[in-house]
Amino acid sequence: PGGPVAQRPTYRQMIRHLRAEANAGRMLPFAIEYEGRLVGQLTVAGITWGSMCSGHVGYWVDREVAGRGVMPTAVALAVDHCFRTVGLHRIEVCIRPENGPSRRVVEKLGFREEGLRPRYLHIDGAWRDHLIFALTAEEAPDGLLRRWRRVRPGTPHTPGEMK
Repeated sequence: PGGPVAQRPTYRQMIRHLRAEANAGRMLPFAIEYEGRLVGQLTVAGITWGSMCSGHVGYWVDREVAGRGVMPTAVALAVDHCFRTVGLHRIEVCIRPENGPSRRVVEKLGFREEGLRPRYLHIDGAWRDHLIFALTAEEAPDGLLRRWRRVRPGTPHTPGEMK
């Protein structure tokens, strides 16, 4: 938005940036594979330590696999990893109000809606509003994947079963 125009990074530059941020403890980038092919990406970014211990999740998925439970499963796995292994306390997801499919992901998983962030991100040439959803470790004591399995019978029991 405004200012000097930055060139889009090459794929190699993007990967280098993601690795550097991960190595610095500020980000956890994940590739999502389904039936042997790359179908999406999920990133836990903005990781903050100290008294906050939080991060925010962003994701995208290929339209061809949307609606098959791929993204709710990926979000549940990532959040469980953040809470149980990494030691984060809070995860946020910011979603444009008109993005129904993305909103359904967090609603299925039990994230609570906290409000609206007006003009939060610059997307498609304008500052766009986003709804904020959040979850704390105490709200998912048995894990988010377990919660997702209860909501959706037949969900794979391990990540390897998704193939």
